[in-house]
Amino acid sequence: MKNRFDNIRPYTEKETLEAVSKLFANPEFIQQLSIFNDKIKVKEWVKEVFACKSEYDFHITFAGRVFNYFIEKTCTKTHYSGFENIDPKKQYFFIGNHRDIILDSGFLQTYFFKNGYDETRSAIGDNLLATPLFVEIARMHKMLLVLRSGTLKEKIANTHLLSEYIHHSIFEEKESVWIAQGNGRTKNGDDKTQQGILKMLTLADPENAMLKLQRMQITPVTISYQYEPCDHLKARELALSEKTPYKKQPGEDIKSIFDGVTGFKGEVHFVIGMPLQYDYIPQELSLNDKLALLCEQIDNQIYENYFLYPQNYIAIDILNSSPKFSNKYTEDEKIAFVNYLNKKSIIQDVNKEKMMKYLLDIYANPVRNKFDMKKEKNTV
Repeated sequence: MKNRFDNIRPYTEKETLEAVSKLFANPEFIQQLSIFNDKIKVKEWVKEVFACKSEYDFHITFAGRVFNYFIEKTCTKTHYSGFENIDPKKQYFFIGNHRDIILDSGFLQTYFFKNGYDETRSAIGDNLLATPLFVEIARMHKMLLVLRSGTLKEKIANTHLLSEYIHHSIFEEKESVWIAQGNGRTKNGDDKTQQGILKMLTLADPENAMLKLQRMQITPVTISYQYEPCDHLKARELALSEKTPYKKQPGEDIKSIFDGVTGFKGEVHFVIGMPLQYDYIPQELSLNDKLALLCEQIDNQIYENYFLYPQNYIAIDILNSSPKFSNKYTEDEKIAFVNYLNKKSIIQDVNKEKMMKYLLDIYANPVRNKFDMKKEKNTV
């Protein structure tokens, strides 16, 4: 019997294991795994996958190995914290700043794996899954699809369906969910929660909106990359969007996924924050005003937990023509970062000066957000 969530839900455990037996018997797919040959013996890996008796075993054996492979290849250090802020036996709605299409959620899953727990469910736009193979792998790994195409009426219906499914996942199936704080990655380094994300959550039960949000245990998660994934692609898009709306070219999302996963990131810090508080919100406020306060609380946790690297301080000092944060970095670090930006700013269809401006903004905005937040706290 067809379930109303079938078009967006991940596979069940039975469906996942069935899909595994088919996918890993496909010679073309196994050939694609050869990219891991430098670190993983693929033949032995495939045998381990076939030996998996549960969805959890498969996730640890496949996704866990894939994430660790790219983390080891592209990161110099990784830091995880905040697991003590949650009870893994309970369900949460994790909402995170969004810098990379795959890895933002991937680092959360890796943190769960390290603590002996299975993946959360993760939302991903169906526009990012360009092939049936991508869809298959996504649904095998607890990804729920956000349907983005269609008429206005269809989009409204899809938004209601997503809201209902997230409620169903958390309250009925006891599965936590991760979602990005906005539709699309933060391009300029200025992390802001879109109120529409929280509004979407209320659609499944508008009469009990705030009560349901509180029961969901909305928990901000923060990821900080020393070197921003796809920074040059983001700067280019911002530059080309100055006068006319930016239109993606075919295959551009795939390139962003590939570059984000395989590109050098330096250090990465990942923090699970605290579930949101509701006691301070006046009951007489409208729902939209209450949601705005929750968005502000999410943003403040993300700013507070964002780890600032020397590159961030260098960027804002360059933009401000000031040595204000010069105690946060060395001259050698500044020279190395400027050389990095010079290389990244050479793009065929955007002039170097404009690229440099947007690249610097990407790295400077987290500093602005953190210090603006501290100023607000000090004036309260």
